[in-house]
Amino acid sequence: MAGDGEPLASRNPARPEQVVAEGTQAVPADVDRAMHAARTAQCEWARTPIHERGAVLARAAAALEERADQHGLELAREEGKTLAEGTGEVLRAAQILRYCAGEGDRAAGEHYASPRRGERILVTRKPLGVVGVVTPFNFPIAIPAWKIAPALVHGNAVVWKPASTVPLLAMRLAEALDGAGLPAGMLNLLIGPGALGTELVRHPGLDGLSFTGSTGVGRALAGEAASRGVPFQGEMGGKNAAIVLADADLDLAAEQVLFGAFRSTGQKCTATSRLVVAEEVADAFLARLAPRLDAWRVGDPSDPSVHMGPLVTESAAEGVRAAVAAAEAEGARVLYRGVAPGAEAHDAGAAPSAFVPPTVLEVGPDSVAWREELFGPVLAVRRAASVEEAFTLAEDSEFGLSAALFTRDIATALEAVDALDVGILHVNSESAGADPHVPFGGAKKSGYGPKEQGAAAREFFTHTTTVYLRG
Repeated sequence: MAGDGEPLASRNPARPEQVVAEGTQAVPADVDRAMHAARTAQCEWARTPIHERGAVLARAAAALEERADQHGLELAREEGKTLAEGTGEVLRAAQILRYCAGEGDRAAGEHYASPRRGERILVTRKPLGVVGVVTPFNFPIAIPAWKIAPALVHGNAVVWKPASTVPLLAMRLAEALDGAGLPAGMLNLLIGPGALGTELVRHPGLDGLSFTGSTGVGRALAGEAASRGVPFQGEMGGKNAAIVLADADLDLAAEQVLFGAFRSTGQKCTATSRLVVAEEVADAFLARLAPRLDAWRVGDPSDPSVHMGPLVTESAAEGVRAAVAAAEAEGARVLYRGVAPGAEAHDAGAAPSAFVPPTVLEVGPDSVAWREELFGPVLAVRRAASVEEAFTLAEDSEFGLSAALFTRDIATALEAVDALDVGILHVNSESAGADPHVPFGGAKKSGYGPKEQGAAAREFFTHTTTVYLRG
């Protein structure tokens, strides 16, 4: 949906002089128009057989697959992740659409026995109606897909506000669904300032809101939704730990911690931002990590040989640099700091760069690098004298989205399942990564409301009607 507001330009963070996409921002009045269009279209869509709804998603998946290389390059230029990651994300969005397209072949409800003769009890599911979707910049097509696809296949209409820094990829997903035959009014795209999210959650026609983004914004939107009795689903960040125990395969662990911490420039809610390593192998582990970081090339993400691109904006990079400086002022010890393109020019007082080099800090318990989600390529390290202390340090956070554990001992792995209060636990693999057929979401203050993806998505995008049926 086109906006009537201020001009909007999406720039390449690796080459800020390059404009990737241009348009105009939506304004508050557009929210009302979008909600009206969604309400008008939703009733007929809900009456459409679920297999027909799924067929639209399958056709959209095919369109994304066909254009994955093109859209992946656009994603790299707009958001800053590497070409390989951008193409992979487009293909993941297609995978999610295709998974949800098969929802019609799964159980649609439940049948219970009744204590009364001649009666059956059925539990059926109905769409919420019109749902709002608010998505972040860091996965500009995959995260929207894993919200919008289940919303649509279960019969809801969607009003979607993506991050304004990634308008082009939002348009590409909307174009794929429109080209696949999604009826007009079923997906309404509002590209504009963050205040539109507040306008959306306050709209009297809203039946549910699914949000991924910062903790502060998420809590504000959750409060607004709760005040009006609107169901809310939120994924609101993480400060994820990787635990490397003394019996771990250190080469495997070094590789996976590298991937978890520095892929996507650390701009993942599931990124490894804390490392807890057993004291007796800490030096050996860090000695394995350093040469891998030396080979980790930082540069223009459209170059296939580059491992890590810039942050999404120069201001985001400035925030990460400031946090690292604050951690050093608090006493953090720099274990590793790479070199980013343009670092010399930045030190000389030239225009700030969106590039931040991979950085590893050994920190204390109160360090900003240990406590706060920096959303950049910064890994905070602490040492543990025992398995119990390692688990305690990993739990030393208000967040509980994801964790990674490296051990060869199955008993220790099973102990971690009980000891670590997280929504996702990886054993001997990086903390990032989630498949579309299983629940995704966090514990503690990382999540709010029903989980996302897999069968869990149905719990948010539908409500139940219990039917007592007598012949």
